[in-house]
Amino acid sequence: MPKNPKLKSILIIGSGPIVIGQACEFDYSGTQALRSLREDGIETILINSNPATIMTDPSMADHVYLLPLNTKSIIKILKEHPQIDAVLPTMGGQTALNLCIEADEKGIWKDFDVEIIGVNIDAINITEDREQFRELMLKIGIPMAPQATANSYLKGKEIAQEFGFPLIIRASFTLGGAGASFVYKEEDFDELLTRGLEISPIHEVMIDKALIGWKEYELELLRDSNDNVVIICSIENMDPIGIHTGDSITVAPAMTLSDKTYQKMRDMAIHMMRNIGDFAGGCNVQFAVSPDENEDIIAIEINPRVSRSSALASKATGYPIAKIAAKLALGYHLDELKNQITKSTSALFEPTLDYVIVKIPRWNFDKFEGSDRRLGLQMKSVGEVMGIGRSFQEALHKATQSLEIKRNGLGADGKENKNYDQIIEKLTYASWDRVFIIYDAIRMGIPLSRIYEITKIDMWFLKQYEELHFLNNEISTFTIETIQKDLLLEAKQKGYGDRQIAHMLGCLESQVYSKREELGVNRVYKLVDTCAAEFKAKTPYYYSTFESDMETADGNRYADNESVVTNKKKVIVLGSGPNRIGQGIEFDYCCVHGVLAAAECGYETIMINCNPETVSTDFDTADKLYFEPVFWEHIYDIIKHEKPEGVIVQLGGQTALKLAEKLTKYGVKILGTSFESLDLAEDRGLFSNLLKENNIPYPEFDIATTADEASAIADVLDFPILVRPSYVLGGQGMKIVINKEELEKHVVDLLSRMPGNQLLLDHYLDGAIEAEADAICDGEDVYIIGIMEHIEPCGIHSGDSNSLLPPFNLGDLVMQQIKDHTKKIALALNTVGLINIQFAIKNDTVYIIEANPRASRTVPFIAKAYGEPYVNYATKLMLGEKKVKDFNFNPKLDGYAIKQPVFSFNKFHNVNKKLGPEMKSTGESILFIDSLKDDEFYDLYSRRKMYLSK
Repeated sequence: MPKNPKLKSILIIGSGPIVIGQACEFDYSGTQALRSLREDGIETILINSNPATIMTDPSMADHVYLLPLNTKSIIKILKEHPQIDAVLPTMGGQTALNLCIEADEKGIWKDFDVEIIGVNIDAINITEDREQFRELMLKIGIPMAPQATANSYLKGKEIAQEFGFPLIIRASFTLGGAGASFVYKEEDFDELLTRGLEISPIHEVMIDKALIGWKEYELELLRDSNDNVVIICSIENMDPIGIHTGDSITVAPAMTLSDKTYQKMRDMAIHMMRNIGDFAGGCNVQFAVSPDENEDIIAIEINPRVSRSSALASKATGYPIAKIAAKLALGYHLDELKNQITKSTSALFEPTLDYVIVKIPRWNFDKFEGSDRRLGLQMKSVGEVMGIGRSFQEALHKATQSLEIKRNGLGADGKENKNYDQIIEKLTYASWDRVFIIYDAIRMGIPLSRIYEITKIDMWFLKQYEELHFLNNEISTFTIETIQKDLLLEAKQKGYGDRQIAHMLGCLESQVYSKREELGVNRVYKLVDTCAAEFKAKTPYYYSTFESDMETADGNRYADNESVVTNKKKVIVLGSGPNRIGQGIEFDYCCVHGVLAAAECGYETIMINCNPETVSTDFDTADKLYFEPVFWEHIYDIIKHEKPEGVIVQLGGQTALKLAEKLTKYGVKILGTSFESLDLAEDRGLFSNLLKENNIPYPEFDIATTADEASAIADVLDFPILVRPSYVLGGQGMKIVINKEELEKHVVDLLSRMPGNQLLLDHYLDGAIEAEADAICDGEDVYIIGIMEHIEPCGIHSGDSNSLLPPFNLGDLVMQQIKDHTKKIALALNTVGLINIQFAIKNDTVYIIEANPRASRTVPFIAKAYGEPYVNYATKLMLGEKKVKDFNFNPKLDGYAIKQPVFSFNKFHNVNKKLGPEMKSTGESILFIDSLKDDEFYDLYSRRKMYLSK
């Protein structure tokens, strides 16, 4: 039992739908906390409105409430569960903390005799109210930047006059840096001050004197009720102060900090944590350090909860911060808990890393037309990737290979920027692609001193880039025939991909691969063990690297590989890589369920993924985790090492699906639907022939590869026309055009962005109703798991539509057509596993928009609404362990479930908020209603007219 015997039933508050600034890292933390509490026999009650996450799966908590995150829902739960002893609000980001404060102010916790654990209200208030925080820091002797609070426009103007420019404006009680900005010039101040005051819920901003060029660091701490404190991880932002940590390229452990300053920073962090409140749990502290010999330290902020960086630090060190923080909230002490990695030492230890991790954020600016792409204090990224390597250079390359933005790493892929003015502009105003631009600047011959002067990125990082550039130049003087083993090994140790080396040598990627094999330059796998191999690690969590051979006394040469291959039958699940609009946490949910289902069938499960925010990359989800880029070279080497029965690609979104062709070509078995069927569904011409053979209607269409072809097709099809590229996710590049000028402009733009891509031109069914169905199929039988009707008309991307399950006004004739078409298509495509089909309904005829024989965005939503584990069933079909008829389907839903999209437009000003065929939502929530008379449904349905008007 826990150390506090009074705690038997605990309410956990989740973080709700994913928005920019608060993503699935809190679902990861919350999931870990739920598991941790249940280990101790605690009854867990969860409130979270997000259907896409594994956190709200019925298997995660004893009671899951998919309800809006407000005090009305809290009261409902507390009435239904009078046994609740405590609430843990630190696992659900700012949303959970804010809700906890509101419930406290309304006296709800007191009324129901519920204790707050893991943090205290005073600590939250002190850290969120910037004036209180400043006063406390000065009182306890912690230096801060010159700053003052303004709760009116006039007060703000006075402060600006006193401090002078540049300034930083930060809004109180906000998330992801909302309302924060760097103000360089006086003329920008009025607008940015007004915005900060409006966004802050208490209409207060803190105005700081800007510390241009100072370096930024974060420390992750844990404290128990006995006042033991451990520092789990130091994280250095490669970017100086002025870019939100969520948008910064970060490195762990800190690289450019002297030991003396690091010790001083540790002491300050512990002193700060002890003074903000008497609580047991996790904490994140941010500091700025002057870039001179003095290394002066000032505090920026402290968050008394697990944070975005806690998830990163957990994955970077293998120390499960949220899991331990939940135990500490129960009253355990750190020395009583086990180190989760060694299973033999205690949790009262500080991880030591013998590797480097690099995190790079992932942006989706193309979805926010007209947005300011420059980075600043307000977070704009939608996801992130992490690379693990033996050196900074290797980790940096692996992180860039993980981004999935059609780059093979830093440079050496023919996509370098060679425009001097553009490079200087992107360095001056930090751009999303600066990780590549720094390399391009060095290649162009811009001196490091100039790059440092512009960016203030520490010279140590710039010299690492320069070394890569020198190596690139050296390799380019050789050919595939003449390159020596030592040079090839050095390139691989510094993270260069085979494709990049091929580019330098002027040969094929496969030739580099063969050369490596011939010379014995092969990947080895190392454990992420937190103890730098001082103690034996028991956790199967690996990254790859390259090593020089070691020689034993008897003359045997070998490279040390820590990943031991077993004789068990194995299955590899390919993850979905970084979160982005169009491919989010719902695919992580599917991957986790796939892994668990394969384990139930007796397989050893292997997960490959590079996203540090998610449950799929938790060290105890799969039997083995390879934290590697979902990038061909890395995957193929793991497959050759592990020799699985096959690979599951249909659970990891477009990321995994795109690798199906290459896997098939190299003789790797794809479990479930074959590549041929996946390709048939993507190839519009072949797919239409299939529909024609089965007498299934579809909108008239044609395929164009040039603007001239598109113009000729438009004469036949008639406007409006929906233009879309092949093989994309989330409606990328889709647009409805209404005349030839618009058509030409969009086609030229698409072909310049995606050269060689086929463009599909469909006659757009104006005013049609859109619906979609998800089904599972074993090649013989089909079971439709759910049919949804969209409130918005056809033409709004399905991910941006409010969807009702079951449909609310489709007649029997239409429903029968949907069922018939779904079954026919699933069988005609030889589907084994999941399939999603989208329909347009006009004049009682059901047309097919598209079919995707893979897990879709809506599968987790349907599974939560009906209370059935559909991904588990589908995985067992893919493995050939079960047939559709083996399952006893029993969906339960009273009334309707609505999938409601959530947008993050407030992070981008002057942006086009109009919805269309390209997806723009960052997350979703689920809403249950008893009947169509519900006010919320009525409000949603009345908005449909907005889209139908001409």
